[in-house]
Amino acid sequence: MEKFLSIPVTDQQRQLLSCNGIATVIQASTTTVVVTYTSGLAATITHATAGAGVETARDGIQRAIESALIKPWTVPVYAVTAADIPFTISGITVALLVQAAS
Repeated sequence: MEKFLSIPVTDQQRQLLSCNGIATVIQASTTTVVVTYTSGLAATITHATAGAGVETARDGIQRAIESALIKPWTVPVYAVTAADIPFTISGITVALLVQAAS
């Protein structure tokens, strides 16, 4: 069953982010969390600035993914709140990862 996070994004409606096929969730910078998928896609979640070394946003995304995945199959969407991620989300972009030629 496909599962999604419904993430509130400033000045936009909530955005859906797939919880299926995730390879990694990393805090890429003080303002971004990157979710990479086994399909080769990467979703970059841009948020308000956190302190250096603070991974609260990454931890919140990861906990929200876990919460979504343990819900019954009849609940395909988990609504992310400020309790999950205490930073304002300003954007989500999805891109294909560029693979180096071998």
